[in-house]
Amino acid sequence: MLEKTMSEEIKNFSNQLIEAERNREGSKPLTELKPSITIQEAYHIQLKTIERKVETGATIVGKKIGLTSIAMQELLGVDEPDYGHLLDEMAIENNGTVLKPQVLQPRVEGEIAFVLKEELRGPNVTVEDVLEATDYVLPALEIVDSRITDWKIKLQDTIADNASSGLFVLGNRPVSIEDVNLKEVGMNFYRNGELMNTGKGSAALGDPAYCVAWLANKLHEFNLTLEPGELILSGALSAAVYAHPGDEFSAVFDGLGKVSCTFER
Repeated sequence: MLEKTMSEEIKNFSNQLIEAERNREGSKPLTELKPSITIQEAYHIQLKTIERKVETGATIVGKKIGLTSIAMQELLGVDEPDYGHLLDEMAIENNGTVLKPQVLQPRVEGEIAFVLKEELRGPNVTVEDVLEATDYVLPALEIVDSRITDWKIKLQDTIADNASSGLFVLGNRPVSIEDVNLKEVGMNFYRNGELMNTGKGSAALGDPAYCVAWLANKLHEFNLTLEPGELILSGALSAAVYAHPGDEFSAVFDGLGKVSCTFER
């Protein structure tokens, strides 16, 4: 009976987040509605939401890793990242436009994206395994978003809400993993041509490849595997910046090139 009740709770919370996205009206934090909600329950809410989206036609194309900065982990009182799923419907073309109905309260950050050529199955994946399994890397923008009103989130809220995933933009030029020192890749991040911040690969827990290894090992807890062809957003290299209608964002990465998008007015 307890298991059935928990299953109903997970389904109801998933419904709540889906409705918030559909109606473009923020939801109350799940941690207010159920203060005792656990991290495991939050991941199961995320998985239920993704399952329902796949049932209605979406395709999983990869994963994203969040909370890869020490500052964000301290803010939420945690000591490890979290993850979410990437769907085909989240993709925006490089230099493309983000339409108003696609977002609620977006922020933008620059990241290094990995595309895999081999499977990565936890629980003992290493950085070396990640490098061997990577086909190529790309510059990327992640447009993070929250279905929770005013970003009033705790860890369980963001996990349940697909790690606050929104949309993503990929650069056009694949770069071999042998041709780049991931930890030393520098990035300049611009909004409307103004430099907003800078970062480098080591900002993602010391090494973006380490973040991918963490992900593969974390997924083992849910009997999930990173598959060949999957895209992995490895974590922000600098602070996320709020986006407003008409804003143009770009990130320029050493050795990887430029990626950009514009928000509809």
